[in-house]
Amino acid sequence: MITVLGGLVKELRKETSVPYEEVPGFPEFTVERHSGQLLLGSIEEARVALLQGRFHTDEGYSLQQATFPIRVLKGLGADTLVVSSLAGGMNPLWSIGEFMLIDDHINLLGDSPLVGPNDEFFGPRFPDMSEPYDIELQELAQASAIELGIQLHQGVYAAVKGPAFGTRAEYRVLKALGADVVGMSTVPEVLVARHMGMRVLGVSLISDECFSGSLRPVEVRKIISVAKAAEPEFTRLVKHILGRL
Repeated sequence: MITVLGGLVKELRKETSVPYEEVPGFPEFTVERHSGQLLLGSIEEARVALLQGRFHTDEGYSLQQATFPIRVLKGLGADTLVVSSLAGGMNPLWSIGEFMLIDDHINLLGDSPLVGPNDEFFGPRFPDMSEPYDIELQELAQASAIELGIQLHQGVYAAVKGPAFGTRAEYRVLKALGADVVGMSTVPEVLVARHMGMRVLGVSLISDECFSGSLRPVEVRKIISVAKAAEPEFTRLVKHILGRL
């Protein structure tokens, strides 16, 4: 599980924590970041490996480095990846602070973590991506959201390179391509997970508005505030889903 909404960590019945620097092959965090941890334990009755801290390519990591932790999770026995992200909303019917279940994505990163020699031990040279996000898991998430009274939309995530936020013209193009939200992560991890045959559930928090006709300057502090406010609902939702896997 990869989460940017840290409240879930408090729900983990922790058995083991391993600093990233002690995991063979993990890249080192940049100086701007605190050390991350690989946490092992359980939430509800589900066995969970939780990545507390994420590697981003805009910090200088390659896609292969940024997604290596997913390989480790698979090696530890994980067969399902739950990934969360913050994203800018482009659907005018949705509001800041609401969640979107990722049904599909558009990779506009200009790269893929699967580029290079393929190791058949992990997966095929050309993995199928007709269903990147597991339909049964989406149905479970929707049922959980309804039961808990949580607004959960469903749509398409567009991944862009960053680290700059988008322009009005870029958001018009993304909307025309069929994207509902835009972010700078998630897709590389999903590609690697699907390459190894893992089931994937993705949830994005709409943290700001990206409407080309009324675009305003982005304030990072407001995005962080939205994320903190959304943590309790996200935690409730994921706990409910895990309890029914």
